[in-house]
Amino acid sequence: MSEVMAVGTVAAFWAVSFLFVLTPGADWAYAIAAGLRHRTVVPAVGGMLSGHLAMTAVVATGVAALVARSPLVLTALTAVGAAYLVWLGIAMLVKPSALPQAGAEQAPESWVRQAVKGMGTSGLNPKVLLLFLALLPQFTDTDARWPLAVQIVLLGVVHTVSCAVVYTGVGTGARVVLRTRPAAARVVTWISGAAMIGIGAVLLIQRVVG
Repeated sequence: MSEVMAVGTVAAFWAVSFLFVLTPGADWAYAIAAGLRHRTVVPAVGGMLSGHLAMTAVVATGVAALVARSPLVLTALTAVGAAYLVWLGIAMLVKPSALPQAGAEQAPESWVRQAVKGMGTSGLNPKVLLLFLALLPQFTDTDARWPLAVQIVLLGVVHTVSCAVVYTGVGTGARVVLRTRPAAARVVTWISGAAMIGIGAVLLIQRVVG
């Protein structure tokens, strides 16, 4: 391996990371909802990307390892993350009127609020934290010139770029395809909301049972 990081190692990580990003989950659900509700998905996606970068920083600084070794802290984090996802899901289910009608736009939600929701969706998801904790260190090299923390940050940025491409495509695609189909858009929003609630419930159940 080179003194910095081997290109092959980064490419291998990207392949694994990209497959993870392509797997529908809470981020997909929020991207779709943002695409249907707002004029642009940039604030929502930007918030989610910030959440992934924050998770990268947590792993790089070693905080994630400490959290993983503390069942009480991890359970508390899971409960908060699960509750947040369930709250977002319920909001999608009870506010179908927010769906766009053909040729009309809803009263815009502030970009800051959209970004904060996006950051919470990814940043409070303990599944993402544990995945990063298990995945990122496997693609680092203790013999490389760069410190392990810097290598982890680089890999986290690679992952975040993949997220940017996929989530923007998902949100924009949902808007383009469904904006003139209110009935279909309503069904997709309900599915997204139910997915949020289901993911939050599964996270909590897995942690409690585990």
